Amino acid sequence: MDRTERFYKIEMLIKSRGSVSFAALMDELEVSRATLKRDLDYLRSRMDAPIVYDRDSNGYRFEQVTTRGAGGKAREASHELPGVWFSEREIHALLTLHHLIQGLDSAGMLGRHLAPLLDKLHGMLGTSEGEARELIRRVRIVHPAQRPVVGKFFERVASALLERRRLQITYYSRSKQSESKRAVSPLRLVHYRSTWYLDAWCHESDGLRRFALDALRDAEGLTQRAKDVAMKTVEAELDGGYGIYGGKDVKQATLMFSAEAAQWVANELWHPRQVLEPQADGRLRMKLPYTDDTELLMDLLRHGPDVRVESPAALRNKLQQRLQAALGQYAA
Repeated sequence: MDRTERFYKIEMLIKSRGSVSFAALMDELEVSRATLKRDLDYLRSRMDAPIVYDRDSNGYRFEQVTTRGAGGKAREASHELPGVWFSEREIHALLTLHHLIQGLDSAGMLGRHLAPLLDKLHGMLGTSEGEARELIRRVRIVHPAQRPVVGKFFERVASALLERRRLQITYYSRSKQSESKRAVSPLRLVHYRSTWYLDAWCHESDGLRRFALDALRDAEGLTQRAKDVAMKTVEAELDGGYGIYGGKDVKQATLMFSAEAAQWVANELWHPRQVLEPQADGRLRMKLPYTDDTELLMDLLRHGPDVRVESPAALRNKLQQRLQAALGQYAA
């Protein structure tokens, strides 16, 4: 059995028998003397288990701990291991997940709330802060072109989302180069390509909208309850297009990748509903839905001569114009 199982068994044996000798514990757990000593020391120092040695019974028992309840009335408290307990491998995975969250969270608004959990995980592993840092250094997470969000705005958005309250936001539209004030009902936070977005019901335009949180100029919580919108409706309207762009006017793009590019593209998920058709000569045809072509054009441009838009013609013409404009930047 692993260490986690041994901890639970030690707890169960002492509770059921009242007092258990060292030899009996070794026999039940099938471990060495040194391992059992380490386990008992860990339970005492890390998990605050009141395990004491009783000379009269020549065994280990739980020391009675007295606490004060309501009105100052004394009562005996029994020790319990945490209801949620992790193996060492699971703790390592959680520490790695925390490192990932820190990468998503350049302003530290999530990380500082998780700091107490991180300290507990270090303690459960028995690692020092330096050892924990060394562990995390073994995992490198890169978030290129990250657009940071003002910490106080993120927290206000997250609080309104969890409390189901409306928000008053001041939003800067890059396409219109203007600011607007609007009341919104937060529905979902989305992290996509190193950027946070808020899916919300906009009460000004009376519809679902997606807002980039780095474009918030202000955010204030309101007292009114948020409008309830079924998540199926949110997903149907905002997740149907390509990338971060939503919309109801769904079009179909057919792309042909060269044999060289196909080696990578065949293992990439561009859209959940994409269809891949490998060709006999090594090329790859991809069919996928999109609504707004902005992000799709950006992804096609990075493949340069290794992709051709077969349809629709409007998308092919736009890509051709972008490529000619880029070439024009280098004309003599």
